[in-house]
Amino acid sequence: NEPAWMREFRLASLDIYNNMPLPSWGPDISALDMEKIVAYVRPQAQLAGDWQEVPEDIRDTFDRLGIPEAEKESLGGVGAQYDSEVVYHSIQDSLSGQGVIYTDMETALREHEELVRQYFMQLVPPRDHKFAALHGAVWSGGSFVYVPPGVQVKFPLQSYFRLNSPGAGQFEHTLIILGKGAGLHFIEGCSAPKYKVTNLHAGCVELYVQEDARLRYSTIENWSRNMMNLNTKRAIVEKGGTMEWVSGSFGSKVSMLYPCTLLHGEGANCDFLGVTFASAGQHLDTGASVIYAAPHTSATINTRSIAKSG
Repeated sequence: NEPAWMREFRLASLDIYNNMPLPSWGPDISALDMEKIVAYVRPQAQLAGDWQEVPEDIRDTFDRLGIPEAEKESLGGVGAQYDSEVVYHSIQDSLSGQGVIYTDMETALREHEELVRQYFMQLVPPRDHKFAALHGAVWSGGSFVYVPPGVQVKFPLQSYFRLNSPGAGQFEHTLIILGKGAGLHFIEGCSAPKYKVTNLHAGCVELYVQEDARLRYSTIENWSRNMMNLNTKRAIVEKGGTMEWVSGSFGSKVSMLYPCTLLHGEGANCDFLGVTFASAGQHLDTGASVIYAAPHTSATINTRSIAKSG
């Protein structure tokens, strides 16, 4: 039930994916057999705005992760994705009253189609690399945030992504747009149980920080040891804007993750803080990049990598 332009976008992305080679650099990902990866797993649940409406087995998973408790105590809104679909979403009434939009991507595509069409995969085009093309073809789930000009979101919004099925892929799309002078802290959490087969995560994050706006994007990716984590994250910052990244990469068999910030407007700045931890049998290739595309831009990248047991 998507608009025709999105179906055409998916088909064009699939064509790019089929004709593009695997990256010739970075970790060895030859063990990834896409013929064995299920690209879409529908959870046995409908999207709910009340935790009690979420099926008990799925709710128990999020209860153990502490999501409902965190929502009550310190968050302005929560989204929870289980496999390929968001099963729970909420936002405080006070934020909705200020014009803040926080919803799942499928709902955003229906209710805010022109806004999605204007920004979707403009920062990370399908031709960026093979797994960006794959994402453009099979994306599902994810979060959409729009903060109007001048609005400061005082409590963080958090989206949590749980990949629970063996042999599956998760391809959520996160799209955040901050208007002029707006402010937001967005938290992303990711995890999966361990299986004896390969799982794939190839999400995409696009962040648009307009003039004098400030966005902090905090991530903890704690995947199981059978996960190929091939994620793409990119931000564009306009005049006087600030982008802050806080990134923790743990777990997974292989990770390739390099958040990129394009400082597009004069005086734009970026601060990146990252920690990566790997032990025997893991190959985590992580970092960050900044493109200084305007005068008087500045950035600090501070990363630490910890290797244990070989």
